[in-house]
Amino acid sequence: MRKLSVLFLLTLSLLPAALPVLAQSGASPQMDSALQQNGKIYVVVAVLVVIFIGIVLFLIRMERRISRMEKDQRSASS
Repeated sequence: MRKLSVLFLLTLSLLPAALPVLAQSGASPQMDSALQQNGKIYVVVAVLVVIFIGIVLFLIRMERRISRMEKDQRSASS
C-alpha cells in the first residue's frame, strides 16, 4: 500500500511539469474543433480515461502478485 501511495504522489508531482507541453498557441487545431462540434471529444476523453484506469489497475494487481510471491518465497526459505 505504501508503494501505491508513493507512486500516486510521484504522478501528482510530475503532472505540473507536463502542463506546459500541452499548452498551444491561440489558434485551435482543426481536428480539435471538429471533434468538439460533433461532441466526439467526450468519447475520446472517455476512452483515454478507461485506458489509463486499466493500466493503473493492471499495475496495482501485478504489484500485489509480486508482493505475495516475494512473501511466499521468504517464508519458504526460512
